Amino acid sequence: MRRTLAILLLGSIVAGCTTPGANPAARGAEPVNVPVLARETFVFDAAAPAGVLPPSEVTRLTAWFENLGIGYGDSISVDGPYADAVRGQVADVASDYGLMIAPSAPVTVGMVAPGTVRVVVSRTRAEMPNCPNWSVASNPNPDNATPSNWGCGVNGALAAMVADPQDLFRGHDVGPTVDDKVATKAVQVYRNRTPSGTGNLKTVSSKGN
Repeated sequence: MRRTLAILLLGSIVAGCTTPGANPAARGAEPVNVPVLARETFVFDAAAPAGVLPPSEVTRLTAWFENLGIGYGDSISVDGPYADAVRGQVADVASDYGLMIAPSAPVTVGMVAPGTVRVVVSRTRAEMPNCPNWSVASNPNPDNATPSNWGCGVNGALAAMVADPQDLFRGHDVGPTVDDKVATKAVQVYRNRTPSGTGNLKTVSSKGN
């Protein structure tokens, strides 16, 4: 009887340390704050009589790309009745920035006027909208819950550094083949580099030269 009473008493003490209604998920290792994708779409309508971009329109398109600061992670597409005819010219301009033309264009506002084409640039950003997040005091923490700011530092840095934010959510397709040299390049550089401690130690004097 005494042993049973002791077990019940111990169980009551443990139960008393847990706040009713506490969220068990808030005590795991998963980050509370994760990146959120934000997409922007920019459009450029250019005259393309007979399905050809005049040199003046190519110059305008180049200046538009420069002003947008396009780069890796941006998606470029061409829309309109002359899209197939002009795709090669737009691809030549985009190649100067290391980008290719997407096979299809997203839906944009407004119709493409006759005799023109629409160049569409889709840009995705990874943002941490709720960071820093100190909505819950870190102390006292009787439930041993994950802090409300958990994930802001690591995930915020990752969101700022990733070249293509969409890779955070759907990964990166390497295609049907993999280049072993590219995949192991970092390892080979690490192995072939001369260790920094192999040279002679420098002579340091407090008297100077």
